[in-house]
Amino acid sequence: MRFLYTVLLYLLWPFALALLAWRGRRGPGALRHAGERFGYYAAAPDAPLIWLHAVSVGETRAAEPLVRALQARHPQCRVLLTHMTPTGRETGETLFGGRVVRCYIPFDFPGAVARFLDHYRPRAGIVMETEIWPNLIHAARERALPLYLVNARLSGKSFASYRRFGGLVRSSLAAFTAVAAQSGEDARRFTALGARDVRVTGNLKFDVAPPPDQLKFGRALRRSFGSARPVLLAASTREREEALLLDALDRVAGPEILVVIVPRHPQRFEEVARLLEARGVRYQRRSANAAIAPETRAVLGDSMGEMFAYYAACDVAFIGGSLVPLGGQNLIEACAAGKPVLIGPSTYNFAEAAALAIEAGAAIQVPDADALAREADRLLRDPDAVRRMSEAALAFANAHRGATARILELIELRDH
Repeated sequence: MRFLYTVLLYLLWPFALALLAWRGRRGPGALRHAGERFGYYAAAPDAPLIWLHAVSVGETRAAEPLVRALQARHPQCRVLLTHMTPTGRETGETLFGGRVVRCYIPFDFPGAVARFLDHYRPRAGIVMETEIWPNLIHAARERALPLYLVNARLSGKSFASYRRFGGLVRSSLAAFTAVAAQSGEDARRFTALGARDVRVTGNLKFDVAPPPDQLKFGRALRRSFGSARPVLLAASTREREEALLLDALDRVAGPEILVVIVPRHPQRFEEVARLLEARGVRYQRRSANAAIAPETRAVLGDSMGEMFAYYAACDVAFIGGSLVPLGGQNLIEACAAGKPVLIGPSTYNFAEAAALAIEAGAAIQVPDADALAREADRLLRDPDAVRRMSEAALAFANAHRGATARILELIELRDH
């Protein structure tokens, strides 16, 4: 199966090059360090390395407490942080600066992954969430590299997809030294697919603490919004959600509400700006760094690395990816910032966290955009309800911390 997979990869080689070129046209960051995509790197540092792979922004942010814990426990080592996306790499630069070594993970060609591992020779490899690259995993096993899949999650939909490639997935998962699953259901699914040592360690995202400087900036941002004005944050929105939300607010909610829209992907900033303009919505961009005028109806959050500041600046947070069938985005950061959370019907990416947040009174799930607008309007008119949900959100976030310590106990380093 791995042979057939590799043949298919080589057949797709021209498309990989075309994808890089296309991304380069959309943003020059995609073509920087292009050689790394094929396993060619600058000189490796002399210090021993612990390699941690975080594909993009969400995984990189979730990895923050683990990176810091690894640095504290193994001060003789440096952390090698790898990504697949430019935004993930930028997030790593923002969070860690020069305290980590960073590069792109190569495409999963046998030669490229061999060059990567032989160049950096890490003492251990840690892969965040559900990144299963058969040739990379095989190359790690050939080199007796301890390899861990951590903060691992697997939705029912993904489980069904992986089962169609049973032999390839089974051999890949069996090669991990251990799998640290977010929940019992995740653990059962990974075990059913062939993973061997699977343990439930919880969700690292509960261990991400709101940075004090972001909270301070968020309070200043709130003053620029207007301290007395109700603020609804639409966080990490996905395609079509902005239109659904704006339509529903027009039908249901009062015009005094300021809607702050932060698209999940930065390449959609201009698309959402055009949507607001086409609808005649008076809006301002966060990047303009100006006080928000009283007649402004929406703020476009076209900035990176400021999500905690947006949470600190709002009264109620809607978490995107949930009004459309995309499984939802992470609601834990909003709860950690003490904000009431609204989510739509689609939450399979964070099913357990969503269910626990609802049970704790930290989140309310709604069936559609109209119900979302009605619930937001109700909460924004009821300060006592907002206060109760805020307290519940903080209690919920604090109660589920501890995944970092449990994962740290799993990881063993190879001696050279």
